[in-house]
Amino acid sequence: MQIRKKCIMFVGRSQAGKTTLAQYLTNRQLNYHKTQTVEVIDGHLIDTPGEYVEQRGFYGALSVTAANADAVALVQSAVEEGTMFAPSFGTMFGGKPAVGIVTKIDMATEEQIERADRYLKEAGAAICFKVSSVTGQGMPDLDKWIQAL
Repeated sequence: MQIRKKCIMFVGRSQAGKTTLAQYLTNRQLNYHKTQTVEVIDGHLIDTPGEYVEQRGFYGALSVTAANADAVALVQSAVEEGTMFAPSFGTMFGGKPAVGIVTKIDMATEEQIERADRYLKEAGAAICFKVSSVTGQGMPDLDKWIQAL
């Protein structure tokens, strides 16, 4: 019997770092491209277009896509001034665990990183990871969490 890897859906605004994060976690070359539609990567990472969180009309698509996920990762760039996540946003996924991932920490100040962390916790992330897909900083902790899921 083959053990199925847990499936995680990445949700966040355009250019938050969702695709780059997925590439890093699947040992692919970092190569930016605009995600146009939901992409399932290696059968266990779901990369969603930023428009799905930027336009409320797509929230239904996020909910439907989350049905195939074991957890939802709310992805927030540390260098973004604001956030697209409303308070308790992570609760809209039918009780799936919500984790926060602050990306681009290699480009941000400590203050920016803490602000992004606060946004994610307000959005309902039970735990937050601070990572850089470029340097690999913080990735071992995130990977350990994914493996334990």
